Amino acid sequence: MANPSSATPGMGRLAPGIGIVSALVAGTCCLLPLVLIGLGLAGAGLMMTMMAYTWLTLPLGTVGLAGALVLYTRARRCGNHAECGLLEGRLGQAILGLASMMVISALLLRLFPSWTSRLLQLLL
Repeated sequence: MANPSSATPGMGRLAPGIGIVSALVAGTCCLLPLVLIGLGLAGAGLMMTMMAYTWLTLPLGTVGLAGALVLYTRARRCGNHAECGLLEGRLGQAILGLASMMVISALLLRLFPSWTSRLLQLLL
């Protein structure tokens, strides 16, 4: 079993970045089109096109976020935060929290399509 204090340097800084990329990947199926439609920058055709790739984007986003959370947890267990590259303050936690909310929202919108249709009715 690996010693948590032997964590690779920079792992704590990498986790929030991976979390944001994962959230963006997962959000391309549902959240990004909804935001663009709400802003009047796109139409429903974009959402239909992006939903065709849900089979790829949601699993990638979910696995990426899980990996980011594991990296962040390992970096927090490291005794010397500066040595492990843990993002100082609550910034890393806030970024991972936002990414988690985005991935969970994308999963809920995909698993419960009636919510998506009601949301589109409110936007349009």
